[in-house]
Amino acid sequence: MSVFIHPKAIVDSTNIGVGTKIWAFAHILENASIGANCNICDHVFIENDVIIGNEVTVKCGVYLWDGLRVGASVFIGPNATFTNDLRPRSKRYPEEYLRTIIEKGVTIGANATIIAGHTIGKYAMIGAGAVVTKDIPPYTLWYGNPAIFHGYICNCGAKLHDNLTCLECKNKYYLDGSILKKCKISNFQRLFL
Repeated sequence: MSVFIHPKAIVDSTNIGVGTKIWAFAHILENASIGANCNICDHVFIENDVIIGNEVTVKCGVYLWDGLRVGASVFIGPNATFTNDLRPRSKRYPEEYLRTIIEKGVTIGANATIIAGHTIGKYAMIGAGAVVTKDIPPYTLWYGNPAIFHGYICNCGAKLHDNLTCLECKNKYYLDGSILKKCKISNFQRLFL
């Protein structure tokens, strides 16, 4: 399967993975890198110094600015906003834009704002309209303005029970200090949970 580019999209980059779909009115600059099997929806703008992993969905009205790194299997909801400069001034450009890292499996809800220079840990979920002003640990749920912690989340997307077990897919987790980690159990062990 090749790359699909809608005739009304502007795609200057040739670094786009197999199976990726780019829809109408998207604009992707020359040095941007997009992985395989991504879905880049209408009215998305992607600057030069942006790297997007495989199987990422970027919904309508999202602008991805220089310095952004997006891991595999990330969902970015409609009109989510990213920044890359904490002190912007017209016609004054930093030597290097702040790096924002979105790790594997993250979900960012519609209209969320991600302030530059932070990392959102793997499988974290950011609620719609949240304003992220700090690093977000893996497997955590955040929403509000500013975004605050509202519990732990499974990699399937369900909120974890108080005993750190997913009631939907039966995954178990544990805390290593303040970081949530997934237990490594076999399918045989899972039968007895």
